[in-house]
Amino acid sequence: MHRYRSHTCGELRASDVGTDVRLSGWLHNRRDLGGILFIDLRDHYGITQLVARPGTPAYEALDKLTKESVVRVDGKVVSRGAENVNAELPTGEVEVEVAEVEILGAAKQIPFTINADDGVNEERRLEYRFLDLRRERMHRNIMLRSAVIAAIRSKMVALGFNEMATPILTATSPEGARDFVVPSRLNPGKFYALPQAPQQFKQLFMISGFDRYFQIAPCFRDEDARADRSPGEFYQLDVEMSFVEQEDVFQPIEKLMTELFQEFGGGREVTSPFPRIPFRESMLKYGNDKPDLRTDLELVDLTDVFADSGFKAFAGKHVRALAVPDTADQPRKFFDSLGDYAVSLGAKGLAWVRVGEGNALTGPIAKFLTEDDVKVLTERLGLAPGHAVFFGAGEFDEVSKIMGPVRVEAAKRAGRFEENVFRFAWIVDFPMYEKDEETGKIDFSHNPFSMPQGGLEALETKDPLDVLGWQYDIVCNGIELSSGAIRNHEPDIMFKAFEIAGYSRETVESEFAGMLRAFQYGAPPHGGIAPGVDRIVMLLADEPNIRETIAFPLNGNAQDLMMGAPTELDETRLRELNIQLRKPVEKAAPKTDDRPVSEAVHPDAAR
Repeated sequence: MHRYRSHTCGELRASDVGTDVRLSGWLHNRRDLGGILFIDLRDHYGITQLVARPGTPAYEALDKLTKESVVRVDGKVVSRGAENVNAELPTGEVEVEVAEVEILGAAKQIPFTINADDGVNEERRLEYRFLDLRRERMHRNIMLRSAVIAAIRSKMVALGFNEMATPILTATSPEGARDFVVPSRLNPGKFYALPQAPQQFKQLFMISGFDRYFQIAPCFRDEDARADRSPGEFYQLDVEMSFVEQEDVFQPIEKLMTELFQEFGGGREVTSPFPRIPFRESMLKYGNDKPDLRTDLELVDLTDVFADSGFKAFAGKHVRALAVPDTADQPRKFFDSLGDYAVSLGAKGLAWVRVGEGNALTGPIAKFLTEDDVKVLTERLGLAPGHAVFFGAGEFDEVSKIMGPVRVEAAKRAGRFEENVFRFAWIVDFPMYEKDEETGKIDFSHNPFSMPQGGLEALETKDPLDVLGWQYDIVCNGIELSSGAIRNHEPDIMFKAFEIAGYSRETVESEFAGMLRAFQYGAPPHGGIAPGVDRIVMLLADEPNIRETIAFPLNGNAQDLMMGAPTELDETRLRELNIQLRKPVEKAAPKTDDRPVSEAVHPDAAR
């Protein structure tokens, strides 16, 4: 018999009754019923119940052990009997009568419960992550992640892509989030950077004559945490293709995502095909460029209706309305609580009206609406008795920030929100540029390396704010899973695109010398995308926080509480690296949620 086990703890069945077996695992739980010990023994594969009878050496050994100790047991498989079968366990028809016990690894008193959720805080869980990962939910999430990545690799190869590796030590990136830098001992005073994404290298693969590249790529960004973004490092499915237009990228990626979510989504419905929603339409209808399509409610622009209105709260402002059917008879608390939710997002309040018989309007602002206003509202919003209408007014971005979440929250409270589905969409036609409202400066709005729609002619003849890029995102259930673009592979277009954003030719040549040099030696049209692996698994696992799907994540302050990173270096090591420290003035650390978010302009920036 094997030194540690003849079977795993998830393997024994009724057909094994009468067999002598050897199992090894963790002491998951222990119950003393009438002097008989019942032990749940756990390993990677499952749980088997052990039985130890009083007066036996096995009883004495198991009775004294702390939970989570590792043991090897020898014994005989016996039937539980029909009345004692545990239908929730694959091994629930049998148990093992223990004859011999060997302690392989005794455990100290554990700092929190493994076999149940005891509400321990995240910091404690991350400090003892090796224990946290023993919990069933966490173990399941990590195995799901493993299976998803294996499936991605298999499906990408089947789609004709080739897996290739790109460097981890590279040059600093002038755009996007902050780099993590690595000092070079052999080149004093100089630094490598960990890649924010393999962007330039995957484009160089295309220029080098390869055609369909992919990689499960680690990416590193020194930025703050959010529920759907892990600080420090993350993984993405990095993809690039040669001789393609936008639809050529969409076809294999949409097939991949559909199959992944059908395979691992637990039977939840998956959108197919993915709708294409232009960026500006998304902003108007949904309040953001990451629309949650689990509700069919849409915002409607009414700015023109109230442009010259006598209602001062709306006059001269951007106004959008949300009509919610079958809610007019809701109690006042429904409307007030939704208003409180809007206030929590930064609004001063939330205007609303009810639609009654004959489409008569009632509510706090009904008296300020003229007959013409009501007529237009009825037509634009498709109003009918039973509707409630919520209004947001202010600057465009301010209204979007408030009414986008209000749309989703109202749908949930009104019972017009789909659960247990995956609603995908492509967001397309992003503007190449935006204007800084404070400085008036034109800057890139999304991805500086994408091809403008219309090419050089568009850059030379159009208002920069009207130029669209061949840029696209994948969104699922209100979460951005990926960004991508058809790349700008022509130097003249690249120089002009950056010139509009205020970059001199010399700056572009200095910052992107490698790419520019490559473009001058015959670059094919190419494009790509990079879905975030962490976010994909987060959605499939139905977890609200991305750290629940990463084995060893950093906490919200970008610290590894288990390993104690980041660490200080002693003077000898600093001298060897030619580094002299200049520490900042001590000040209180801000709360994670209050920190400014460093949004990457870097291509393919989803996690």
